Amino acid sequence: MYYLTTFLIKLGAALLLLIIFIILILSYAKKHKQLKKHRKNYFVIIIILLASLLYIDQAVNTMPSFDYFMHTMGPADGPQIPFANAVKFLKQADKFRFVQDIARNPNDLPLTNQQHYIIEAEEVINEIAPKVYVNSWTFNGKIPGPFMKAKVGDQVTVTLKNKATNLHIHSIDLHAVTGPGGGAAVMQVAPGKEKTFTFKALNPGLYIYHCATPNVGVHMTHGMYGLILIEPEIELPKVDKEFYIVQGESYTSGSIGNRGLQIFDSKKYLDGNPTYIIFNGRKEALNGNMHAQVGDKIRLYVGNGGVNLVSNFHVIGEIFDTVYPEGGTPVQHDIQTTVIPAGGATIIEFEVELPGKYILVDHALARLDKGVWGILEVQGEWNDDLYTPMPN
Repeated sequence: MYYLTTFLIKLGAALLLLIIFIILILSYAKKHKQLKKHRKNYFVIIIILLASLLYIDQAVNTMPSFDYFMHTMGPADGPQIPFANAVKFLKQADKFRFVQDIARNPNDLPLTNQQHYIIEAEEVINEIAPKVYVNSWTFNGKIPGPFMKAKVGDQVTVTLKNKATNLHIHSIDLHAVTGPGGGAAVMQVAPGKEKTFTFKALNPGLYIYHCATPNVGVHMTHGMYGLILIEPEIELPKVDKEFYIVQGESYTSGSIGNRGLQIFDSKKYLDGNPTYIIFNGRKEALNGNMHAQVGDKIRLYVGNGGVNLVSNFHVIGEIFDTVYPEGGTPVQHDIQTTVIPAGGATIIEFEVELPGKYILVDHALARLDKGVWGILEVQGEWNDDLYTPMPN
């Protein structure tokens, strides 16, 4: 209710300023013959006009679906959040569960394959950057959703529950599934309900899964994505460390660093201009959570939850020994930067030869300023044969 009240106060103040501006214009219009004598008042009019426009702009951007009547050419109604849901969200935002840390730990990987996964869709409030709060839609309360793992040929069962407190229908589309909607055709779940389906894992590889309820991209950019690994019959080679990383985009009404609750901006979304680009749901989600020793063989499972940008994944100071592009075959070797399309995933392997901090980035480097970077910390002995500064 607090957020709806704040919106109404801002909108009322904006309208009041506009009314004052109109009254002043009408007043001066009646005295048009004497306008030349009151040129200094032009500045007053201009200031009031600018203040009114700025205040109105700020007020309407607080409402997630003020542009509800915009038109798009897609199969759904458009990226705007339904007006009724927007009002309900503003009324109930302070009742949503607040998640202190939305980021899934990159070490959170299953030890064994499973044949039945139970996933819960939950809409929460969380921090994407210091003092910057957003409404995220999640699988199991974290971004990305849980890492799923099965073996080629397995029959896999997925149950999706939609929490009763949610405002939206949610679903699941697994790119590893062969069939209409990747499962989403039979998995549209209303709040408070659940559905189950079974699929056969036909193709090995690393695949994105995501919510596929129209407007699909809106559900994804709110955080509803994850990875599923279908292991080949011959298992992947053993490594010392494995990490789970998914890049995502957030489109907020405020600019970078604006504090407080930030509302989804559908125009930024359509323009493909995210306010934040992040790994695992928030700024610096990986930092302090990725550790290795010199000599360790590292495997990264890297996905791109999109919804607009290609990821140009790179680890500064390392060369990828092996890359399974888009999680499949044929493999590539000695790669510096690998492209991961929106809705794609890639397996990356390399050995760390020297201690230090290795920065993971999207090498479209202006995106660093939007938050997409993380640190792999490596401990161990230095090797002067590989890398050494020359004396001055």
